[in-house]
Amino acid sequence: MSGYIEQQGNYFKIYFQYNARIVDRVKEIPGRRFNPLGKCWEVHIENRIAVERFAHANKFTFGKPQEVEQVFEIPPMPDLDMDIPLKMEMFPYQKQGVAYNLQKRRTILGDKPGLGKTVQAIATLIGLEQQGIAAFPTLVICPSALKENWRREWSVKWSNKKAMVLEDKIRTTFPRYWEYGMADVFIVNFESLKKYFVKSLPKREADENGRKKRITIKDIVFLAEKIGMFKSVIVDESHRCKSFATLTTKFVKGICTGKDNILLCTGTPVMNKPVELVPQLGIIDQLGAFGGYKGFINRYCAGMNNASNLKELNYKLRLNCFYQRDKSEVLKDLPPKIRQIVYCDITNRKEYDDAEADLMKYLRQYQNADDEKVERALRGEIMVKMGILKNIAARGKMEAIFEYIDDLMASGEKLILFGYLKEIIQAIKQHYPDCVTVTGDDNEKQKQAAVDKFQNDDNCKLFVGNIIAAGVGLTLTAASRVAFIEQWWNPAIHDQAEDRAHRIGQKDSVSCIYFLGKDTIDEKVYDIIDKKRGMVAAVTGSAEAVEESVISDLINLFNQKVA
Repeated sequence: MSGYIEQQGNYFKIYFQYNARIVDRVKEIPGRRFNPLGKCWEVHIENRIAVERFAHANKFTFGKPQEVEQVFEIPPMPDLDMDIPLKMEMFPYQKQGVAYNLQKRRTILGDKPGLGKTVQAIATLIGLEQQGIAAFPTLVICPSALKENWRREWSVKWSNKKAMVLEDKIRTTFPRYWEYGMADVFIVNFESLKKYFVKSLPKREADENGRKKRITIKDIVFLAEKIGMFKSVIVDESHRCKSFATLTTKFVKGICTGKDNILLCTGTPVMNKPVELVPQLGIIDQLGAFGGYKGFINRYCAGMNNASNLKELNYKLRLNCFYQRDKSEVLKDLPPKIRQIVYCDITNRKEYDDAEADLMKYLRQYQNADDEKVERALRGEIMVKMGILKNIAARGKMEAIFEYIDDLMASGEKLILFGYLKEIIQAIKQHYPDCVTVTGDDNEKQKQAAVDKFQNDDNCKLFVGNIIAAGVGLTLTAASRVAFIEQWWNPAIHDQAEDRAHRIGQKDSVSCIYFLGKDTIDEKVYDIIDKKRGMVAAVTGSAEAVEESVISDLINLFNQKVA
């Protein structure tokens, strides 16, 4: 059957998927016209005989055919039947993800953001090693903002595997680190793949029409020795490889070719249309299960919306190489709050180092102060200079924060974002003009309007608030993700801000993200506040006493550096 015909009022409407041969035959019907809104051809009923002849000749039916929906029963996730040596225990659903990856070995980890794709990837490769399968050295390809996080997840949080970020100074020598037992995992951002793994690219010469020829994977000369050393590849935020037209996707495909262990991590494998899956399936060498490139396009990218047979596609994906859970499916396994640190390289390192050197100078005077008045004055100046350090760190990590938020919001989730300085909140507003904001300059009516829009408008994805002005009293349960650009001196302020999402009416576990400038005052403040959190409830006295305690601990940390 090629299509069907329906009579609506005084017109026959002819429906079919685009076919040039059928279009030519429709054009033979007198009085036909195309309806672009209805995506069909229309013929007045006075031409009934011509329409009936067309239907008979082309096997069209009158009336929309009743489709028998095919049932695709997705098999349950497997259980993990081995112990994997990690520093912390995984949640039950994470163990099932690892079990699936151990079976398939070339997969797309599609869990929604905040459910721990990183630990599942790490545990999978360690599990393969436990089974006697070569999984190291491993290459992790990720956004620039996440390089340091991947290093710490490998080497500090979950395992003792030695991980290192590729840098210019080891551009040619990094394979030696594996040979000498100094590194198991190497981490690189997408933009640096050419630098470390490509020997040469052909010049893009123009064809006879003056258009530059496309570079294919076969045209790229890779550094085979460096690529060949890796037994596994992890690609984080793999939806960035949604088109083979980009060099980045070609580089990733070239690096992964021939590998037995490839894990793609993305909460949004498809952002628009099924065709975006093609490069990712190609990278993990799984297109064959879908009839190859042409088979996939013909079967799953047909129709007016370039999407067809989607239930079958979902079934085949989950059967062969893909799984995805959202928070609602695994809520029973999750705690009420999950805190996550994202370490950011700052772009103004010299400015920061100069300011920190200035602080060190004042600390030396503070240590040597005998007079109580002088000591108080110096302490006040030290607090000002620590505030300057926080300011510089905040400005320096904005580029990394924008990159992270872009990837996060691509998943369609809402986000609550807290800062303190006006210039920081203004920078966010300028970068995301559709966001809503609440600051100390807003009156109650303006605050409520921002809250109502965020809570009720599905298109409003980002709420940006001053941590003091918006950190209390507001209900923002439309989001289950809260992030902090800057930190306050008192852990109670953070807890109250986190609870804007973690309130009555919030059914999800709340993920709390802290953006910390790498090797800056941010890390010291977070560590102190995190330790204070457990004892704040037992502190008697004012909030100022808690803040004074935090600042004193921070000064002591800097004093140790001076000593």
